[in-house]
Amino acid sequence: MAEKENKVSFMEKLSTQIIDKRNAFFLVYTILVIFCVFSKSWVSVNNDITTYLPETTQTRQGLTIMEEEFITYGTAKVMVSNITYDRALSIKEDLEKIEGISRIEFDETIDHYKLASALFSISFKGEDKDEITQNAMKDVLAYLDNYDYYVSSTITEDSVASLESEIKLVLVVAIFIILGVLLFTSKTYMEIPVLVLTFGVAAILNMGTHFLYGEISFISNSIAVVLQLALAIDYAIILCHRFTEEREHLPAREAAIKALSKAIPEISSSSLTTISGLMALMFMQFKLGFDMGLVLIKALLFSLLIVFTLMPGLLMVFSNSMDKTVHKNFVPSITNWGKFVVKTRYIIPPLFVVIVVGALYLSNQTHYVYGYSTLTTVKQNETQIAKKKIEETFGSNNLLAIMVPSGNYELEGKLLKDYEKLKVTDSAIGLANTKVDERYYVTDKLNPRQFAELIDIDIEISKLLYQAYAIEQGTYSKLVNGLDEYDVPLIDIFIFLYNQKEAGYYNLDEELENKMNDLYEKLCEGKAQLESDKYSRLLLNLNMPEEGEEAFSWLDKFHTIADKYYDEVHFAGATTSDNDLGAFFAKDNLIISILSGLFVMIILLFTFKSAGVPVLLVLTIQGSIWINFSFPVIQDTNIFFMSYLVVTSIQMGATIDYAIVITSRYMELKKFMPINKAMIQSLNQAFPTIITSGTILASAGILIGRITSDYAISSIGTCLGRGTIISLILVMGVLPQTLLFGDKIIEKTAFVLKRRGIITLHRGNLKMNGRLQGYISGYVDAEIKGTIKGEVKGIVEMGSVTTDNKELEMREEVVD
Repeated sequence: MAEKENKVSFMEKLSTQIIDKRNAFFLVYTILVIFCVFSKSWVSVNNDITTYLPETTQTRQGLTIMEEEFITYGTAKVMVSNITYDRALSIKEDLEKIEGISRIEFDETIDHYKLASALFSISFKGEDKDEITQNAMKDVLAYLDNYDYYVSSTITEDSVASLESEIKLVLVVAIFIILGVLLFTSKTYMEIPVLVLTFGVAAILNMGTHFLYGEISFISNSIAVVLQLALAIDYAIILCHRFTEEREHLPAREAAIKALSKAIPEISSSSLTTISGLMALMFMQFKLGFDMGLVLIKALLFSLLIVFTLMPGLLMVFSNSMDKTVHKNFVPSITNWGKFVVKTRYIIPPLFVVIVVGALYLSNQTHYVYGYSTLTTVKQNETQIAKKKIEETFGSNNLLAIMVPSGNYELEGKLLKDYEKLKVTDSAIGLANTKVDERYYVTDKLNPRQFAELIDIDIEISKLLYQAYAIEQGTYSKLVNGLDEYDVPLIDIFIFLYNQKEAGYYNLDEELENKMNDLYEKLCEGKAQLESDKYSRLLLNLNMPEEGEEAFSWLDKFHTIADKYYDEVHFAGATTSDNDLGAFFAKDNLIISILSGLFVMIILLFTFKSAGVPVLLVLTIQGSIWINFSFPVIQDTNIFFMSYLVVTSIQMGATIDYAIVITSRYMELKKFMPINKAMIQSLNQAFPTIITSGTILASAGILIGRITSDYAISSIGTCLGRGTIISLILVMGVLPQTLLFGDKIIEKTAFVLKRRGIITLHRGNLKMNGRLQGYISGYVDAEIKGTIKGEVKGIVEMGSVTTDNKELEMREEVVD
């Protein structure tokens, strides 16, 4: 009976289908790429990270009320340097003539004129994006074109466009670095176009499908493509190297099938480490983590899909060219480094433990911040430069908005007076303390005589007006008891008077009508900004930092004062936002630490089937993170809190990936050779993969940190670049000694107990009948049972090895 043919595995069947249907995949991906080139523009980008705060936070509630209840007119701070005070007055007068500007604050005080520089606080008649505001801002800039000026305003700020141009530059530079790294680590020149096409398609598909989420954050939108490149390029490298190895003895089709069937499990397990770290982000209460995790996981999944379904076909297409462009190996052997690692295995681990303890202490002293006020970037855009110049000359401004129930101007006035008494308050603004003239505030209650004197009308006309107002309000008792003592808030009676005039019930002379129109416009503008049907808005200009213990302590005092007058109070501002973000940071940090550690332990346990391996690897992985975040303490710099959360997840995923590469090779090789030699060989084999992936990720992080001007993104890039370099050093320089030092722990905690075996080496014409765990070098004429001409080295677990000739070389070595 003929021998049964070998069963084809599921992976080989799947790989065969993918290879044979490659033209269909080419067509599908061509259509998808064309679609995604257009759909990229459909993505809605959110520039405000406070929108990701839970609805229960005071910041989110306050901002929602302001968005729904109030109009916020556009404003701009414009500093003109190297001018006299008289010239500054002339500029103010000219600017006030521009249509769309409602008022300009400027006087001789040091708040507006200092060191030959004038600061104009401009208010516009529309909101930031209104056409009237945009046109007015353009006219202001055109007028100042010949002056040395700086503008700080959200009207002119286009952070999205600025960030997009910076990320494009990052991507261009990163591509050149990646091409250089790939050229260095490649085996054939024409594998580089395959890798570039593979990543290009994956990146375009990821960017073109962001619109499916409806909206993504500006942070995710900016760094996703760069991190996708850095994190996922090694998937393509693994498959490419597998193909070139198989191509040495197989035709292109069979080599591609074999390579893909082997690469799918290897790449899938490798990707789990990074994806698990990103999944931890998605459990954050601060939903920006969910947004970033979702976008980056999608990026990795697209990369996996393209590597598994498109790249094999590309390898087939380029196979002939790859064969013709094979070059010598540029990656040097690191055997000497491996020998050094072995010699220092009793020195480095104890020293590393001491360093880790110190790093743990220092990293706990890191000063995390939740706003941008104390952060700096290597590169600064025009808006940042202007803001810095203005703050250096005139100081910074911290604005806090407070929303209270409307309808009681007396309480508002008392609250504003309490706030004005505080040493950190430069000014407190609300309708209740806004003056019409030297005598009255807009919320003061006036009787008919007082109102008549204010706007210079006849007392009888004023009484008729109050009478009509009482009828409209339904306060008929005032008509019976007399109008002389009928007090009505000035703003209410004035707006009623204006509406009666507009309805045609009476006429005024031209001078009085102009005066009334001007006053009405100012009152309506103030009312729209400071009062709605439900809430009144109070604005505090504060001379204190935006965040920190002092700022948050004062915020508590503001709450305490407001609670004396109102049961419902809402706050919004930079200090409130930073306070909320800080409150969530501690919880989210704990969540990410627990979940990341849990995911890592599960992956390592199932990968190595030993309880000792996760302990040894996690020490290295966590140590790299602690060391990374010790540097800000040593450098006395602040770190944006999201940098820690994001970089911790990504660095943990990348570091464990590198660690698995070395550990898995070591665990396999030590079965057939002494552990010292196994580690040296493992480092040599793992070095090309680790140095390729690590160099790309580190380069991407450093480029993001140095080329982007956004504080959050730059901080993430800087920490990621530094962290990846630290991870590379620890994985190549500490992890090997740790594994050697703890080898007995690994063996004793293995799920499957390994019996002591004897490695034997046989050379000659051999007869094999049994089960071998080891290596066969030479011509093989069977699976296991048959004739072997060459060398057999390994543990003979079943059966025997005999020789046909008298010259048999045999060497034994006992291993654990």
